[in-house]
Amino acid sequence: MLDRDSCYRALLTRDVRFDGRFFTAVTSTGIYCRPVCPARPPKIEHCVFMPSAAAAQAAGFRPCLRCRPEAAPELAVWRGTSNTVARALRLIDEGALDDGNVEDLAGRLGVGGRHLRRLFDHHLGASPIVVAQTRRLLFAKSLIADTILPMTEVAMAAGYQSLRRFNDAMRRNWDRPPSALRREPKETQVLTTGVTLRLPFQAPFDWALLLGFIGPRAIPGVERVEGDIYRRTIALDGRHGAVEVRPIAGQNCLAATIRFPVVAALGTIVGRLKRQFDLDADVAAIDAQLAEDPVLAPLIAARPGLRVPGTWDPFELAIRAILGQQISVAAATNLAGRTAALYGEPLKLEDGGSAPDGLTHVFPTPAQLIAADPGLLRVPRSRAATIAGIAAAVAATPELLKPLRPLDEAVEGLCRLPGIGPWTAHYIAMRALREPDAFPSGDLGLRKAAATEEAGVPSIKALEARSQAWRPWRAYAAIHLWFSLSRTQGG
Repeated sequence: MLDRDSCYRALLTRDVRFDGRFFTAVTSTGIYCRPVCPARPPKIEHCVFMPSAAAAQAAGFRPCLRCRPEAAPELAVWRGTSNTVARALRLIDEGALDDGNVEDLAGRLGVGGRHLRRLFDHHLGASPIVVAQTRRLLFAKSLIADTILPMTEVAMAAGYQSLRRFNDAMRRNWDRPPSALRREPKETQVLTTGVTLRLPFQAPFDWALLLGFIGPRAIPGVERVEGDIYRRTIALDGRHGAVEVRPIAGQNCLAATIRFPVVAALGTIVGRLKRQFDLDADVAAIDAQLAEDPVLAPLIAARPGLRVPGTWDPFELAIRAILGQQISVAAATNLAGRTAALYGEPLKLEDGGSAPDGLTHVFPTPAQLIAADPGLLRVPRSRAATIAGIAAAVAATPELLKPLRPLDEAVEGLCRLPGIGPWTAHYIAMRALREPDAFPSGDLGLRKAAATEEAGVPSIKALEARSQAWRPWRAYAAIHLWFSLSRTQGG
């Protein structure tokens, strides 16, 4: 619920902590803005506070050209009470409503269409269709403002089926043609290869700490951390590409340079990168709840803005988790690199540029790992059988690693696969399925980190009971606990 007086105070002070939490629709101008808009604040009687940009769009308001609502962080403040909405938004990001309808989307999530619409209306103030349309519209605006892509490619990347529909949408929402929305190109926008986009987030965000987790686990040949830069190979529908992500000094956003031959895939790639680096997390709300625990409070104070590191590809993460069972992080990383070199395809870039240093392969697909040879991989036969088993399961049911089911059901389904136990299932749910409440309570490192002088190291049952107060953010508690031991704990 949005408190009118609190929202107006945030608007008057341009409080960055509220950026992305609500939008201000101004009845006297017909425009909606972010709380940090530099324009003169309207009178409170002219303000209608909306929970999302989609809600403002649905009410007939136009996006502000000064504060650029498309550049606001997408905070998941509602995620704790509706993981169904979170899962639906991820599927929408992947194009679930481009060709399908709300009933199909609801069916994939195991709920009714009416119930899904009710959830969206309650948490976002707009229907799934309006949310999808607004995301398409605002993504197009960000491409116009931040890149030098031709308008035809902007339209394709944003998911418009024709240039005419794209032009109509731009004129209807900004009262001017798309070309009039483009700023003068800067030297930094002229790239020899790739498209660079801004990925906003809510501060604080400790990028160095996140790379401190990802770096030791980076799969040789597939991904690489160098200084404050993350690079990796990507593959979609058989086409190869590469991405580079780095922070932008003094700004609450990352810069992602994407090299991929299909411009229509830009939206999907951006969505994956945002999930990989957990950019939509409302760290203020998460940290405030977890800090009520006396063990977690000093950990959060020491590492504000810590995110749950995700993954580019859920299948890749699942294989990496299996390889990491009962061995060190370094050993598992070497095994993952050997797996990529043996079974993955050599990187083939189609833009004429050279491959980034150290990137040579894309990670193998499920079909390529079904017949994994334990001798070549240098793993026990039981481990190779687990890899082949999950590869066969995902090849047969691609939606096995998609966010379609509640956490308990997802973990139960993963545990049915040979060689997958509760720890691995929760780890996959945490990092691949992006479940904020996943919590591998059987992890010895978590139990040690949660120890107190009075009670000592808690049992699995005791840690599980204690973690109930951390819901729905137990995955964030786990990351804080792992980091309190060392940066290489946690699989």
